[in-house]
Order: sequence, then C-alpha cells, then structure tokens
Amino acid sequence: MQRWRMATAIAAMMLISPSSHAAPPESGTPYLSVAQLRGLYDDPAGHIAVIEGMEVYYKDEGKGPAILMVHGSRSSLRQWDDVAAKLTDRYRVIRYDIPAAGLSGTVTDAQAAAVQPTDIAEKLLAQLGVDHITFVGVSSGGTLGMYLAAKRPDLVDRLIMANTPADPVKTDHLKPTPSWAQALQRAADTKFEDQDYWKEYLTFFSGDGRRIGPAKIKAYYDLNRRNPEKHMIALVAKIGDGKAAKVAMAQVKAPTLLIWGGADPLLTPPAANALERYLTGTQVSKIFMPDVGHYPPLEAPERFAQIVAAYIEAATPAP
Repeated sequence: MQRWRMATAIAAMMLISPSSHAAPPESGTPYLSVAQLRGLYDDPAGHIAVIEGMEVYYKDEGKGPAILMVHGSRSSLRQWDDVAAKLTDRYRVIRYDIPAAGLSGTVTDAQAAAVQPTDIAEKLLAQLGVDHITFVGVSSGGTLGMYLAAKRPDLVDRLIMANTPADPVKTDHLKPTPSWAQALQRAADTKFEDQDYWKEYLTFFSGDGRRIGPAKIKAYYDLNRRNPEKHMIALVAKIGDGKAAKVAMAQVKAPTLLIWGGADPLLTPPAANALERYLTGTQVSKIFMPDVGHYPPLEAPERFAQIVAAYIEAATPAP
C-alpha cells in the first residue's frame, strides 16, 4: 500500500495521471480561487497575456539576450525567482505559469483538445516580439523546451534542461522516508495536501531540504491548493510512451546543456545519460550537481544561474 501511495504522488508530479486534480473540493477544505491567489502572489512585474483565449500570467524582466524559463509540473514561475534575480542585470528573462497552474487562468475542454504546450511559448514570445531565445526548463518544463527546440530551430538558440525525463518515468525504486510516508498517508486519508505535505515533498526530492525555506514551502502549498482544475496538466509537455518524444529529441539541433541534480531520487544520473543518448542531432554538455535533488533552480539558484550564464557566455557565445 505504501508503494502505491508513493507511485500516486509521483504520478501527480510526473504527469502519469491527472486524477488527483479532477475531484471537486471537499466541504471545509481550504482551497483558493485564482483571484485569491493573485491577491496573494501577484506583483508589479506580473502581466497577463491572452493566448488562445486563455489568461497566461507571465513576467518579462531585464534587458539583453532573451532567456525563456519554464517550470515543472505542480510548480509555477516562482520556481525561477532566485535564478532570474541573478540574471536580469544582463539578460531579458521571460517566464510564465503554464495554464492552469500558478496565476494563469483555467483551461476549457476545447482548449485542452486544440492547444499544444509549445503553442503557449511560441505565441507569448511572438506577442513580446522575441525571435531568439535560450530555453531553460526543469523537469517537465525541460520536456517542453525539447519539443520547442525540435519544432522551432529558428527560435531556440540553446536548450538547457534540468532533471528532465527521457523515458516514461518509473517509481518502483523510490523509498520514502518515514515522515514523507506519513504525509502521503495523511493526504490519502484526507484527500488534501496540507502545508506539511509540501514541506516533506520538497525535502524528499531535495539533496538538502533545509535549502528550501518556509516562504517557498508556503507558496507551493498555496498554489497547489488552487480550486481543482479539470485540465490541470493538459498543457504540460509529456514524454508519454516515449515514441514521439524520442523522434523529437533526435530533431533537436540547438546546442544543449543538461544540468543535473545528482541527488535526485527520481531521475538519477543514468537518466541524464539516457537523455544525452537520445539527443543525437546536437552537441550535448552535462554538468552534475552532486548534492542537489530534482529541482536545481529551487534548491541551488545562485549556482544554477552561474552555470546558465557560463554556458551562454563562455561555452556557446553568440557570433
């Protein structure tokens, strides 16, 4: 039973099943509306673009060559806050909340059926007048970058992926700590992920959970108690069964950097090697951060920003 609960939790994170977000909120459970969340987390740097009829919350900060950053599932553009702060002195950093996550709007049945994950990135950049980017993505955000680079080699000059799956994700190797197992059981019993759940979640998937402070934990908790959305993951890029993904990986031409948290209990270092093998059409560089887990930009943002800048400026400078 414990292994099933772990698999269910990871399914939610890695997009194996959307069922945990399809149920209506139980009476008395402290869910928040999008308006309430915007009241808590919107700031003057935030904007809303309307793309395919959806409200897409984004930030566009700094001046210089453009970097597009895309978060992973069950996350938001806030995942990049500390990384962006280290780069906006010389780069234009663009990031957005994938609908229906974060502060972006809902996704209708028609939109879920017709819109592709890459459409949001392409059309947001077009609205902003951006025609060249370095793409930076973590987890499933990196998957979106891979598909975008394969589709639009004219747009993506460099591709940087952090702890991004190359194959369908397996969870049978995971061993929850006692405190994480308790949080999983409590969430299963109450049908709600409380703030302690998110503390244990982020700790389990980190190399050192002490690096993720209370404010970040609170934001994860709040943004994941948004009123349940029918199409929460419709516009998140997926590996699926891996067949179409492998074709796309082979089509990537942009120079690619893999930044890997070597202490990730889910996507261990061999997953980085697999991703490199599938990227047959480009030169791939790899950097392992041995003490960091699944979310390098969240756990070690200053180091992550240094690596991104070094890759752009020293490894692959513009002609």
